[in-house]
Amino acid sequence: MLKTILKILLAIALTGYAVTALLWSRANADARPCQSIFVTVANTDSPRFVTAREVARDLGNLYTQSPGKPIGMINTHAIVQRLDSIDKIENATATFLTDGSIEVNVTPMLPVARIFPNNEKSFYINKQGKRILATARYHVNVPVVSTNDPAFAHQQILPLINFLHDNPKWDSLITHIKILSPNNIILVPMIHGHVLNIGSINDLQSKFDRIETAYRQIMPIKGWEFYDTLSVKWKGQIVATRRTKKLAPVVNPADYEAEREEPDLGTMMTGEALTKATKPTAKKQQ
Repeated sequence: MLKTILKILLAIALTGYAVTALLWSRANADARPCQSIFVTVANTDSPRFVTAREVARDLGNLYTQSPGKPIGMINTHAIVQRLDSIDKIENATATFLTDGSIEVNVTPMLPVARIFPNNEKSFYINKQGKRILATARYHVNVPVVSTNDPAFAHQQILPLINFLHDNPKWDSLITHIKILSPNNIILVPMIHGHVLNIGSINDLQSKFDRIETAYRQIMPIKGWEFYDTLSVKWKGQIVATRRTKKLAPVVNPADYEAEREEPDLGTMMTGEALTKATKPTAKKQQ
């Protein structure tokens, strides 16, 4: 009986010691000053919508005032919230490291399409439909989506955009998507001379299989400009419409908007500075 009581008392004492040591070490760690804060940007092979320097600038005081401050007084949740509110960022984390520094890891948004809504300024979207404003500073070669339908919402076209993104051969071929109506979606391929009417966004795999059949078995024989429209909107069919008019030049909405857009002075000045910095100096004559 006595041995049992001693064991219980010993267990209680050890538990109390462990809890006290844990609280002491936590308090000691929280009192340590932050050594540094640094930013890493993931997916550096993708278009550079975000740089480490831009992230540091966007964090403001959360970045500049963290070094030297007690770790317990630094709110990493506030850092993540600030970054999540920026349209160019897909997601962000802020982590304390054992050496007393903070690592801020940022994943830039990866655009999959550029949307030109009815009478509005264009924007990019990612696979989840998150927006990023399109400016002269950021240009990504992705399919363009245009529409004059005031009821159009870009979320409606996401299944098609994601299908193209997940199938690189089609993603590289389709340059422009025109939304005439929900049941009349026109794809403009890189191959000039015809367009593709896929109807709605339903049954996409079957529709693109039929387009591939036409590209392999019909178009090389008839010629790429013989038909002006290939339609796969009806199940199991390929309906081709012969050309009756002369080919018109292709106008990309992105090019048209770029002509009207105000110049980005920051980008121009950066380019000018880089040009001066890399321009070779003339050698003096001996």
